[in-house]
Amino acid sequence: MSILMVTGTSTDVGKTVVTAALAAAAREAGLSVAVCKPAQTGVAPGEPGDLAEVTRLSGVTAVVELARYPEPLAPDTAARRSGLPMLRCDDVVETVLGLADRHDLVLVEGAGGVLVRMGAEGFTLVDLALALGAPAVVVAAAGLGTLNHTELTTRALAAAGIACAGTVIGSWPDEPGLAERCNLDDLPAVTGVELAGSIPAGSGRLDPASFAASASTWFDGTWLKTTITVR
Repeated sequence: MSILMVTGTSTDVGKTVVTAALAAAAREAGLSVAVCKPAQTGVAPGEPGDLAEVTRLSGVTAVVELARYPEPLAPDTAARRSGLPMLRCDDVVETVLGLADRHDLVLVEGAGGVLVRMGAEGFTLVDLALALGAPAVVVAAAGLGTLNHTELTTRALAAAGIACAGTVIGSWPDEPGLAERCNLDDLPAVTGVELAGSIPAGSGRLDPASFAASASTWFDGTWLKTTITVR
């Protein structure tokens, strides 16, 4: 596949680091990679956003941000409050398809959870994925509460007819507790979706060479081959 959506069960679950890890793993496999972040919120003009972190960690320089709003809110709310133009779904689709024409893999990182309103007419990552015909990877938390949040997210994708390519734990603790250990078995059981990998806590603080060298080991090898390295 050439386009893969990256969404999360909520905010701050590790979507950006997972996006960077997928990008780094794909580059290691010899693919050309682009990353699109349709809407960046909570970052002032000129400040580094999520795509700067993706570039730093993965080395991918083909990155595109379509809209930026200074307040850390849902993109449509942030747009209304700032007076800046709202993002339009058609513009995102056109941009991503253009990137897909020039690259082997395009990763599209959403904002917050899968049903966060991203712009005009309340479009969400679900609408974007449907328009692109692209599957989604769900980034989940490791601990208590993640079973409910992840099942709700995967159910929303299934109800819309979007394939869920797998779930990834965005930050796996150095010393997992009982809930975390149980969730390794329970997440695929309650969602019916493969647990494709987990990113060690603190990986976003690694230097780029160490991050790139480790990225592919954080995912199931078979899953990575069939999902990322085969078009």
